[in-house]
Parts: sequence; C-alpha cells; structure tokens
Amino acid sequence: MHVTHLSLADFRNYARAELALTAGPTLLVGRNGQGKTNLVEAISYPSLGGSHRVAGDAALVRAGEEAAIVRMRVAHDDRAIVVELQLNKSGTNRAQVNGSVVRMRELPRYVHTVLFAPEDLALVRGEPSGRRSFLDALVVQRSPRMAGTLGDYDRVLRQRNSLLKSARASRLSPDALTTLDVWDERLVTLGVEIMAARVALVAELRPHLTAGYAAVAGDDHAATLGLRHSAVDPSGDAPLDDSDELDAERAAAQFRFSLAERRRAELERAVTLVGPHRDDLVLTLNGLPARTHASHGESWSYALALKLAAARVLRADAVAGDPIVILDDVFAELDEGRRERLADAVADFEQVLITAAVENDVPERLAATRIPIVAGTIQALNQPGDDTASGDV
Repeated sequence: MHVTHLSLADFRNYARAELALTAGPTLLVGRNGQGKTNLVEAISYPSLGGSHRVAGDAALVRAGEEAAIVRMRVAHDDRAIVVELQLNKSGTNRAQVNGSVVRMRELPRYVHTVLFAPEDLALVRGEPSGRRSFLDALVVQRSPRMAGTLGDYDRVLRQRNSLLKSARASRLSPDALTTLDVWDERLVTLGVEIMAARVALVAELRPHLTAGYAAVAGDDHAATLGLRHSAVDPSGDAPLDDSDELDAERAAAQFRFSLAERRRAELERAVTLVGPHRDDLVLTLNGLPARTHASHGESWSYALALKLAAARVLRADAVAGDPIVILDDVFAELDEGRRERLADAVADFEQVLITAAVENDVPERLAATRIPIVAGTIQALNQPGDDTASGDV
C-alpha cells in the first residue's frame, strides 16, 4: 500500500497543496514550522481516526475557514482508491471512498499507517490513556468493526457515569440502584470483547517487539509487554496478563464481581472504577517497568520498537499489503548507530515517509527521494532522473 497523490485545501497552513508521491522512501525536508508534519498528519488521519498531535479537529482547519479537505489516492498492486475527507471546524465530519459516502470510523479499512513522532515517547513514559489509545487504534486497523464496539463501550460508560452522578446527588444506597445492573451487563459484554481483542493483539506484538528493540537499540534487553486488567484485579496488584488468549467467560465473571465490589466506591466518586477504560499496557525492560527504569535512549528505542512491531503485525494481517510507515522528525533524536539500525528496520516496507529539518540526520538510503518544503511551498521532487513538480501552496 502506498499513497500516490495527496491534495489538501484549507488544511493547517495550506490553502491548497498537491503532493505526488512514489513507493519506497521519501524525505520531506525543511526548516521547522514549514508544514512538513502537516502533510503526514493528513495522510495518517484516516487510519488513526484523528490527528496524532491534537485531540480535536478545529486546529486542522486553516484560520478563517470552516472546513478542511483531504483527498488522497492510495494504490496497492494494480488497484487504487480515492479517499476524501471533509474536516469541519464544528459539526460532523464527512468521508467518501471512490465517491461513495462512508462513515468516518470505516476509514481504517482503506488506509493503514504506522506513524512514529516525538510525542510517542509518551507511550513509554506517559499515562495509561496513551497506551490504551495506541492499542485501540491498532485493534481498529486490524478489525475495523471494533470501532463500533469501542464507540458503544464509550457511550455505555458515559450513561453509567451519568447515572452514578444522579444517584450520588439523590443519596441513593447501593442496593437501591437496580437500574445500574442493566448498564453493568452491557458494560461487561462490550468490555470483555475489547479486552479479548487487546490480549490477542499484544500476543502478536510481543515477538516483533523483542526483535524490533534488539534491531533498533543493538542490544537484547528483554523488552516485553503485559496487560493489567482493572476488571479482573481492581487493586492492580495481580501479575500482568501475558496470555495469548482471554478466557472470556472467566473475565466476564470477574468483571461483574469487581463492579459489584466497587459499587459503593463508585457511588461516592460518581465514576466507573473498573473496565477497559482503566486498563494499562505495561512495558518492561529487563524485567523492570520501562516507564520508571528506562533511560532516555532506551525509552526512544522502546517506543520505536513498539511502532515497528505494530507495522509488522499489520503487514501480516493486511490483504492490502504493507502499512505506510511514517517517521515524523525522528532521526534528530537518535545517535548515528540507532539511525542506521532504524533505516535497516524500515527499508523493506512498501512506502516510508520521513520528515526532517536537517537532511544529514537521515541515512542516505532513505533520502534518495527528497521533497523540500520551503516557506510553505512544496518544491520540485528531487529524485535522480525525475524533475516533476510536486505542487505548491
């Protein structure tokens, strides 16, 4: 899978932009603030279900405008599709594939990307919510129907929390709140499905993570993954789940028990205290939590290895071929050894898009095709034997 053409209108700092791309590695190079990351942000949006930089879409719309348009042509073998998005500053976004209207949550079915950016260091050092988002975005890319399950779970969770707030305001006792039982059962049904999908994904990620860490860092530091399920153990003291498959019936029973056990505490705090929304992906290095024990270099290597593992899992799953690998401002943070090893790790993917402020930070074999971004303008494609202009703003 690779993007052959990207068109933008009123997206970030681009009033208009046309960018032609080829398979293989492409380097978008230019000083900071010129719009390099904006281009790869647009390409990754359909598969991630949003921006990797901001939570809402309003910031993606150019100042003074009400909507941004993203249109891209994506090719695999002899097939091609056109994906179009209208991102509105307010109101509902719209999407089309080959001219037919689709729901936004269906877009990961058509475009697969794995993006690594400096913000991804938070996967190792940040809060559990970032790691959950990483897992769930990958779950949806592998199985787009899970977008519906995750959305339904969030709606049930909001309804349940609203009921808890009302009950607290009314000073109801836990035993008197029988309405909560209905929401509990729906929460368990959807929650166990999410837990099972995460367990299966983590099992597939593990061997690729180990190999990826060794490849990037040049050392075997026993990098591995485990899940901590709040629905199974609300205290967080149980051993991490490192199984390859979830026992759904047992997990559902434990989830129901935990909800019943924590009901009084939930009424006091007016919030749901157990479930997939409070789980964590625990990253370990040499048997110790990477969040607290990994050095800066080890954390970078771990985050890179995690994204490489995701790319390998998508490659194994996808009938549409390799995911598009995006490395956004990554090489400046790496020493020369890690730069070369990362280049080796991604070189065989069908399309690799790299952004960098300094061209010399990127190994030459990834920079043969260069597209300079200067003063908000996409310059001519710089490739041996090709003088075609990519377009401008």
